[in-house]
Amino acid sequence: MRVPLVDLAAQGAEIADEVLPRLRDALERGAFIGGPAVAGFEEEYAEYAGVRHCVGVGNGTDALELALRATGVGPGDEVILPANTFIATAEAVSRAGATPVPVDVDPDHLLIDPRAVAAAVTDRTAAIVPVHLFGQTAPVAELLPVAGTAGAVLIEDAAQSQGASRAGRRAGTWGVASGTSFYPGKNLGAAGDAGAVLTDDPEVAGRVRVIADHGSPRKYVHEVVGLNSRLDAVQAIVLSAKLRRLEEWNDRRRAAADRYDELLAHVEGVRTPRRHPDNTDVWHLYVVQVEDRDRVLAELVEQGIGAGVHYPTPVHLTPAYAHLGHAVGSFPVAEAAAARILSLPLHPHITAEQQERVVTELARVTSRP
Repeated sequence: MRVPLVDLAAQGAEIADEVLPRLRDALERGAFIGGPAVAGFEEEYAEYAGVRHCVGVGNGTDALELALRATGVGPGDEVILPANTFIATAEAVSRAGATPVPVDVDPDHLLIDPRAVAAAVTDRTAAIVPVHLFGQTAPVAELLPVAGTAGAVLIEDAAQSQGASRAGRRAGTWGVASGTSFYPGKNLGAAGDAGAVLTDDPEVAGRVRVIADHGSPRKYVHEVVGLNSRLDAVQAIVLSAKLRRLEEWNDRRRAAADRYDELLAHVEGVRTPRRHPDNTDVWHLYVVQVEDRDRVLAELVEQGIGAGVHYPTPVHLTPAYAHLGHAVGSFPVAEAAAARILSLPLHPHITAEQQERVVTELARVTSRP
């Protein structure tokens, strides 16, 4: 029995009867860019997240860049972010013209460390970008006063946290704006690339829309140099259908995470994820830590277990950001975790039998020297 890391086919089958007629209608009407499907999803997701404005865009990387640019971040600025994020977080900063400033993370949850952020602030700090990693919510309440003292905006990377919350408040709603990704494997995933910017500020939302549409508030009037990043109707139709199931699917993820906790409780050599008491996590990923991770991963994959690593190289050690000048040892917590983390299969349609097989194989390969 093979166990996939994610099962997008099962999600597709669950929504097919609802989505296919709407897709057929869009094809027949030739309604692909903007229109009621996109506006409807933007309104639905804004209400779900608890913000006034949702602006659908082409992908999550664009969403972060647009949020940064719309809040005034640009050339000459520094943006603080965690070292252990997907490179897209740093790319968005670079594309906005600013300089990424990576910092270390806390050892328990691998989320950005507010003390490290405070120590990294300079007179060039224009933004702080916490990443809600693995479906957790970063310590945003502790970061807000740091941002305020620095005169910086808080822009959340909420790509992995649709539905997550901290102290009862949704991830992605704490800062001036947030960017999220609807890449197919996310908790709320499209049928291709898609993303959104969330904000309570109508001016920020308006600037995002202008920049994302070639810097154009109306046809052939271009106020700034923008980009082409718009949510299309096909993705909006899929996202609307999945949004109606997101709470149930997140509940299933939580049940699966609880099952893993129970099954792994007595497995030697496997450290299970730590849970922050203020968080309601949505388990985008279930990440354990093991020794000799690369061997363990290879043997699991050989046995048909779709495990993965998120992420094997911290941002500061990637060739793309070698120019920042950070050597091995600069951010020891993130670096140590990168050598040990292992993402186990988890998705809304995983079965107890599949999880039992994952744990049986994991226990077998970790028990070997």
